[in-house]
Amino acid sequence: MTFEEAHSAFFQHHLARRTGERRGRLERGHRHAEKLFLQNVWWPLKGGFDGLHPEFEVLDWRNRAYFADFALLHGHVKIIIEIKGYASHVQDMDRQKYSNELNRETFLTAMGYTVVSFAYDDVEQRPELCIALLRMLLARFMPSKSPVARAILAEKETLRLAIQLARPIRPKDVDLHFEIDHRTAVNILQKLYAKGWLHPSIRGKGERVVQYELSRGVLDAFD
Repeated sequence: MTFEEAHSAFFQHHLARRTGERRGRLERGHRHAEKLFLQNVWWPLKGGFDGLHPEFEVLDWRNRAYFADFALLHGHVKIIIEIKGYASHVQDMDRQKYSNELNRETFLTAMGYTVVSFAYDDVEQRPELCIALLRMLLARFMPSKSPVARAILAEKETLRLAIQLARPIRPKDVDLHFEIDHRTAVNILQKLYAKGWLHPSIRGKGERVVQYELSRGVLDAFD
């Protein structure tokens, strides 16, 4: 099935199950930017639309209806996805709208949703970045389709730690994060180096490896 065929079926499926304003909002709101996100980002990553709801209605802290571009609902997982254009979300925003948007995102987080936003320019011009970031996010919440060894999970979590640190990662960092012994931490880092995801920083005349840096393209590790 092509993207166009799958998207048409996806849209008609949700349209047929809505009435009144919820149906009208889907017809008016699911337009170019939302379709482009599905085509450039979601479809290449997931190959389908299971669990994804367009123009998803939620209530804000004032009990007013708010329609998110997409919601991913999968068991206990609740993720709100927004596609934000510069003009509509920056240039045309006043102080009250800005406050309301921040309060709404905080409220949704308090209600158990994870709220993420992608810039329209990135969806259009840098979809590979959006795919990599979305892959990382979904890896935290969505179960793997096949069993994953504990060693692989440890390696992925170590890569996330390295990204969060925004500096070379040391065995001590892994020690503290996992509460494991030094030798095990060194082994994890050495395996990531062997796979090409990290490269060592060498210090001293003895060429002793004391820390590792992320290799380019490391985001692709989060499959």
